[in-house]
Amino acid sequence: MYTILKGGGFTTGGLNFDAHVRRQSIDVEDLFHAHIGAMDAFARGLRIAARLVEDKVLDGFIAERYSGWNTGIGPEIEARKVGFEELEQYTLQHGEPEVRSGRQEMIENVLNEYIR
Repeated sequence: MYTILKGGGFTTGGLNFDAHVRRQSIDVEDLFHAHIGAMDAFARGLRIAARLVEDKVLDGFIAERYSGWNTGIGPEIEARKVGFEELEQYTLQHGEPEVRSGRQEMIENVLNEYIR
């Protein structure tokens, strides 16, 4: 839901929603409750995603994590102006990129604060 909101919402389609009964829940009423529960989960996810977007809580993390795409050969890669041969030459000239933490654990903790 976060990605959908950051992309401008539903502009050309929607969700492919489906709910199935599981385990030994085989009655029509179980399928009814499965749909209710799934739609409630989507609604809750949308509300959480809206707060994340509004608070801009992930923007800094994302900008930092993908900052390398804004400099050097990054923009050329995104524009599809270079292929594997050019990438090989770039790596041979500049060496391997610096290994940095993606801060996944910290970001998950931040996200979990919004899910509560």
